[in-house]
Amino acid sequence: MLAVSHALGPLFLLILTGVVLRLLRFPDPPFWASAERFIYFLLFPAMLISTLATADFSQVAFTGMISLLTTLLLLLAAALWLLRHRLEPDSASFSSLFQGALRFNTYVGLAGAAALYGDAGITAAAVAIAVMVPLVNILCVLMFVASDSRGAAGLWRALKALIRNPLLLACAAGIALNLSGIGLPGWSQDTLALAGRAALPLGLIAVGVALQPKALRGTGNAFWHACLIKFGVLPLLALLGGKLLGLGSMELGVVVLFAALPTATSAYILARQMGGNASLMAAIITGQTLLAMALLPLWITLLNMLP
Repeated sequence: MLAVSHALGPLFLLILTGVVLRLLRFPDPPFWASAERFIYFLLFPAMLISTLATADFSQVAFTGMISLLTTLLLLLAAALWLLRHRLEPDSASFSSLFQGALRFNTYVGLAGAAALYGDAGITAAAVAIAVMVPLVNILCVLMFVASDSRGAAGLWRALKALIRNPLLLACAAGIALNLSGIGLPGWSQDTLALAGRAALPLGLIAVGVALQPKALRGTGNAFWHACLIKFGVLPLLALLGGKLLGLGSMELGVVVLFAALPTATSAYILARQMGGNASLMAAIITGQTLLAMALLPLWITLLNMLP
């Protein structure tokens, strides 16, 4: 437990630093809005390209890991949809519960994989992001459309945004450069690596800045259902499924880590754009991020204790 806490503790301290900076309003809010775009469109893609273009893919057994994550997300989405009226009869609130159960924070995931498993963990996490980001976005958009929460009007806009997603484009570029044998010639490798090093610390601080503690007041059943699925049901299924498939310790660790990641702040934007319950979404994002600081180390410690 102590070793896991030492690995993940600095990540959570950076998130808490962001919370404090938000309270102090330093720098001012417009700075953080621009900084988040800068990280998302430049620094994080630079890190993904640098990682994937030079990665040794033989280090990681991707097939079982990606198959398990994909299967879990598809089954969870189907189960939530079938149980939607029991879980949350209000469609807008259900949409926030749905996003809160499926979406994951890429900054926390990549930083956690790097802290726990080094370069191999970064490679595994980057490939997981390349598969999970489009799948989760498609499932969430389809959920909005099916629930008629102003989804049809925004479907094409949401799909166009997905196609232009800088993380997906960076993953595709990095994998293509690797498989083609081109790699990152000349100064490009060091340049992208230097830019990428700033992505995770700044990204984690930006996660903290984006949290809205006031949104936690008066949360209802949908909030607790989303947290129970995120930190109980999904990582447990990931752990059991990974053991049944015989995944290696690193691959299984990344799967469990990604299954128990808090919801991404981008879920709030989608909730506002497509008629979801934005205030509930803000509460789920904030609550899950804070809960993850205590529960993620517990899951990784449990994983390390198993034979």
